[in-house]
Amino acid sequence: MDQCKKLEAKVEKYEKLTTKALKEIKLKKGLDTKDKTIAEDFLSMAKNYFNDAKYFKEQKNFLTALAAFSYAHAWLDAGVRAKVFEATDDQLFTLP
Repeated sequence: MDQCKKLEAKVEKYEKLTTKALKEIKLKKGLDTKDKTIAEDFLSMAKNYFNDAKYFKEQKNFLTALAAFSYAHAWLDAGVRAKVFEATDDQLFTLP
């Protein structure tokens, strides 16, 4: 498989992984106002990067799409590690 096809396959993999993560992530119950604001900001950043990634993928800019999908997932992981998101799947998230 040539490098372009490998990159395109990675983009597909990370898009599916991040799509699943976005569907499963939930704000932790009982957050105070400050932590809820932080959680909502993390989720907003993840969604924005995810949407950017889809745009770059449509433009066939696969390297930038892969980076954006990775950033989207990283925001979700950061929220899990900061304990503002609920998550139990250690295949999708880096659990604390």
